[in-house]
Amino acid sequence: MTSQQININGEKEVACQHSDDTVLLASLRVGVGFPYECNAGACGSCKYELLDGEIASLCDNPPALTARDIRKNIHLACQTRPLTDISIKTRLSNEYVPSISTTRIKAKFFDSFDVTHDIKEFVFLSDQPADFQPGQYALLSFPSLGIKRAYSMSNLPNSKGEWRFQIRKVPNGKSTDFLFNHISQADVIEIDAPYGMAYVRDNARNIVCVAGGSGLAPMVSIAKGASQQGLLKDKTLHFFYGGRSYRDVGVESQISDLPEFGTQIFFHPVVSDMSEDNLKHWSGEFGFVHESVEKKLGEGIKGYEFYFAGPPPMTKSLQETLMLKHQVPFEQIHFDRFF
Repeated sequence: MTSQQININGEKEVACQHSDDTVLLASLRVGVGFPYECNAGACGSCKYELLDGEIASLCDNPPALTARDIRKNIHLACQTRPLTDISIKTRLSNEYVPSISTTRIKAKFFDSFDVTHDIKEFVFLSDQPADFQPGQYALLSFPSLGIKRAYSMSNLPNSKGEWRFQIRKVPNGKSTDFLFNHISQADVIEIDAPYGMAYVRDNARNIVCVAGGSGLAPMVSIAKGASQQGLLKDKTLHFFYGGRSYRDVGVESQISDLPEFGTQIFFHPVVSDMSEDNLKHWSGEFGFVHESVEKKLGEGIKGYEFYFAGPPPMTKSLQETLMLKHQVPFEQIHFDRFF
């Protein structure tokens, strides 16, 4: 069977390597710089105009599409698959050309460990190297569930094929119910990776990592990557972590074994809910994590390289604080929007 062809802007021809690949994944696999962030239909970064051919939509009403988009035959590359050869029009950018080629591999569940009361680290092993940049994410497919989810790696790339994901349990979530309650060492999943633009950069600026919830995983990977790559020999790394409860923020152990901890790496936890229980058990800082970042970094805030991941309200507030209030240059801010 011949693969479907995607013609982009009348110039680039993309052949789908897998029958179930979306327009976005097919393009990225061959090195096309197709803009994207969430890979889940919510951010709208991968919009394109369908000029010719037929597609199948994975989502009936993706939140990133407006009524005007639909009237203009605009679609999302991450939520559509070509049924025939298609021609599309979109904005490409070299910054989205993958630095590491994406691939699909099988991985077997190995073990899991508690990180907090509702976050576990899941370890999978593959026969191929785990090749990614610290801060990137993977698409995990669960064959028994027929679903795919995006999760960030919490470890470093390695030749032994070890993939670690720190995942927060979601009430009524199909994938997290399976992971937390049913997965066994007989289970094999598919890992499609790497994706994401919020990976560690090497430059002269000091580093700030900000996380909330399961946004912890990519920030831990970035901190480990900065240490491993020798970026902290003459730079500092401030690691901010925000949660509602004192039970959420006990994650210091995730970075405290790095050799620079306490000298070049500094951990700043903050709790947002001033309930009686939190006041009783938490003697640290209260407030929102974006406020903590602003307060601790002070007037020098524009001199840092920022990486962050977490719930949409957190990332939105932090982005507004950095870009609108303090005019931190956009090129110093790195995050992938998840919803």
